[in-house]
Amino acid sequence: MPALLSKAEIKKRLGRLDGWKSEGKFVTKTFEFEEFMDAIDFVNQVAKVAEAQEHHPDVWIRYTTVKLEIQTHSEGGVTDWDIRLAKEIERSVKPRQVA
Repeated sequence: MPALLSKAEIKKRLGRLDGWKSEGKFVTKTFEFEEFMDAIDFVNQVAKVAEAQEHHPDVWIRYTTVKLEIQTHSEGGVTDWDIRLAKEIERSVKPRQVA
């Protein structure tokens, strides 16, 4: 299992990821969409990335808002796996967000 990252290491790594932040024992990002189906399409894209990585975020959907929360549940906090998943979501998923 991967080791938990320090708060300083999490902050450093998230500095390279637009809009991601540390919240408690998670890394998170909130996405806003024009339409409900845009949000659902985004979640489906994220699901494909997560499944390929065999690492899955917690997903919160509230109409046109989607919040992703990522942690390595077995470790109870943020590890390298979580940062890699956030990077892959940023690289692979191109959401049609509200400007």
